[in-house]
Amino acid sequence: MLDNAPSAWDIETDFISIGSGIGGLSAAITASELGLDALVLERADQVGGVTALSMGEVWVAGNHHAAALEIEDSTESGFRYLQRLSMGYGSDLAILNKVAHAREALRYFEDRIGLKMEVIRDCPDYYYGHSNDAVAEGRMLEVAPFPAATLGDWQEKTRISPQMPYGMTHHDMFTAGGTANIARWDFGKMAERLTNDERCLGPGLAAYFVKGALDRDVALMTGTSAEELIADGERVVGVRAVKDGRDIRIRARKGVLVAVSSYERNQDYNKTLSRQLELGSMVFATVDGANFRLTGPLGARIASVPDITSLGFTIPGMEGEDGRPLWNSALPVIGQPHTIVVNRAGKRFGNEAFYRSFYYTIDHIDGATQTHPNFPCWAVIDSQVREKYPFGSVMPGSDWPEGLGVQADTLRDLAAKTGIDGDALEETVARFNANAQNGVDPDFGRGEHPWSTWMCGDPFHEPCPVLGPLIKPPFFAVRLERMGGTAITSSGILTDMHGAALDWDDRPMPGLYVAGNSQARMETGAVMQSGISNARGMTYGWLAARHAAGQPSTLLAREVERLGL
Repeated sequence: MLDNAPSAWDIETDFISIGSGIGGLSAAITASELGLDALVLERADQVGGVTALSMGEVWVAGNHHAAALEIEDSTESGFRYLQRLSMGYGSDLAILNKVAHAREALRYFEDRIGLKMEVIRDCPDYYYGHSNDAVAEGRMLEVAPFPAATLGDWQEKTRISPQMPYGMTHHDMFTAGGTANIARWDFGKMAERLTNDERCLGPGLAAYFVKGALDRDVALMTGTSAEELIADGERVVGVRAVKDGRDIRIRARKGVLVAVSSYERNQDYNKTLSRQLELGSMVFATVDGANFRLTGPLGARIASVPDITSLGFTIPGMEGEDGRPLWNSALPVIGQPHTIVVNRAGKRFGNEAFYRSFYYTIDHIDGATQTHPNFPCWAVIDSQVREKYPFGSVMPGSDWPEGLGVQADTLRDLAAKTGIDGDALEETVARFNANAQNGVDPDFGRGEHPWSTWMCGDPFHEPCPVLGPLIKPPFFAVRLERMGGTAITSSGILTDMHGAALDWDDRPMPGLYVAGNSQARMETGAVMQSGISNARGMTYGWLAARHAAGQPSTLLAREVERLGL
């Protein structure tokens, strides 16, 4: 192992978390609970990480909240669900490790930091109706609103999201008809929560863990960039960081955890590690692959699973915190009634209401022509959408922003303005309309996944919540761009079941741990399921700190024996 230990240290502690999302904070909290001094390093000026940008869902199979509602579920069922859908790209042991430990970690943080979570009612697994081990509700959890004033001086230093309606819970939104029916939401309740700074969704989840760290006097060092891991030839013993232009060498007697998210804002890494071209992103600029740059000199192993490309769009005049265009996810938009997505050939190419089916096709390469036949692509809507549904942050009935796509009175004119094949577009819309009138999609099965209705459908629209004909002019076409999965990428650092980084001989690297989106997704393989990223960050942060403190979990071995694996 590398030997670059200094002759003297500027700061000494027991455990260092690099990154202040749920992975880094859960580890620091656990380390503190187990008697270790803990420190969190955060390159940005705010804490909360990508966790604060998420919808805040936490996926935990067989959890006690579901049991209290008499919802039948188990560790075994959750394991089988992920195992089958991982398609062999994941690791059975990693899948079981995550499923078995997530509910233990959940109880731990509810007991220790006052984390308050509840079942998101009527929220099914992605593959409910297609897998015997999927459930209609119970595994997806969310936090109760968090009173951010209790963060004191850290209230303004804890991230909120410019994209998420964090003044509302999932329950608030979806009992009112979901994202398609934003006009029906209780904006009085939202205004009251925002006035009182009561945070829901990802900002609320992050805030609970920030508060847990503050209550334990865990030092949170913001504006501090971890530049290099320090080892003594046998184990990782510290970090060289830079703050205010000055090098700081920090000793970690028990361990260092890398939880800096992924590399979504690094276009070179996107192309070479994920084979994705020119991604737009909803995350902040510091999510640029520091996990690889930090662990690479020590020989940490990189692993990859199948990736997907998401789709998004920007609205002229809307900017993020770094002055760049603010990205909107297309996911809640393209599955709404009276909406389709077509390629330049004027053809639909997937189930717009179920991104797991749809987004795999974006980067498909036609070997006969060496082209991406489905990119570029466009969301095509009619005026019924403009009257009833939001399009990103463009509300129903509001003025359509200048420069957002094109519009025309006929589909043929719309095709001419975009470069789409006009004959094919008219044929595609005619076929789609005839089927949508009957509430079916024989081409791609749109409407056959209950999760689609929950996520983006209009439950008040008949005969199908995600299908409606495009018949009312003017028509609109918005070019959709490749967008990252909110820092959920294909490649990460491979770890053992305690979160210890592995070298290329599959040996744990003493003193070095990895959690969150910095870690290879061996628990999911080819599948993605909302809530897993937050759950695995929380779980592996907890496991890593336990191992570093000399109290490793033995649950996996017992589960392997119990299940006969």
